[in-house]
Amino acid sequence: MSERAARHLSKMFHRISVAISAERDRLSELDGAIGDADHGITMSLGFMAVNGKLAKLDLDRMLPSDVFTAAASAFLDAVGASTGPLYATAFRRAAQALKQDETLSSSGQAAIIQAMTTGIEERGRGQRGDKTMLDAWIPATEAAVAAQARGAGVSDMWNSIVEAADAGANSTRSMVATRGRAARLGERSLGHIDPGAASAVIILKAMRAAFVEGEPKD
Repeated sequence: MSERAARHLSKMFHRISVAISAERDRLSELDGAIGDADHGITMSLGFMAVNGKLAKLDLDRMLPSDVFTAAASAFLDAVGASTGPLYATAFRRAAQALKQDETLSSSGQAAIIQAMTTGIEERGRGQRGDKTMLDAWIPATEAAVAAQARGAGVSDMWNSIVEAADAGANSTRSMVATRGRAARLGERSLGHIDPGAASAVIILKAMRAAFVEGEPKD
C-alpha cells in the first residue's frame, strides 16, 4: 500500500505543478500589486524542481513520508525567497505527520493539511489576518478538522477544505498587510488578494483532484 501511496503523492505534486504553471502569470500579476511580481514564477520553479527530483527516485521503494521529505529539499533548493523555507517546512511537517499513518487514509490526508499549516505558521511566525497564505491555509485546516469530526467522506472533506481556503483567500482583499514586502504599502495593500493565499488555493484544488479522483486503496 505504502509503495503505491508514494507514487500517488508524486502524481499529486505533478498536478500541483501543472496547476501553478497555468496560473503563473495571474499569480505574478497579483504579486505585482503588493510585492515583487514574481510569486507565480517562484512557485512554478519550486514545484517543477520537486517533480524533477521525484522523477529521479525509485518511488516503488519509498514511503509517502519520504516523498514529502524529498519535496521539501527540492523546493528549498529551487526557491531561495521567503516562500521557499515556508513550503519546505510545511512539507517536512507533513512528512513527520505521515510517519504516523503512511496509508494516505482520509485522516492521513487531513493530517497533511494540518501539518503543512503548522509548518508555515512556525516558520513564518504569522497568524490569520496578516494577509498571507495563512489566511487560506488556516481555514483549510479548520475545515479538515471539522470534516473529520463529522465523519465526512474524502470528497466532502476536500470540497469543504477548498471552499474554506477560497473564502479565506478572498477575504484578504479587505486586509492591510502586516508581514512581508506588502507590509511596506500599509493601507495601499487594501483591495488586493494576497498572492500567497491565492496560490495556496491552487495547491489545495490540485490536491483535491489527486485525492478525490484516485483515492489510494489498501
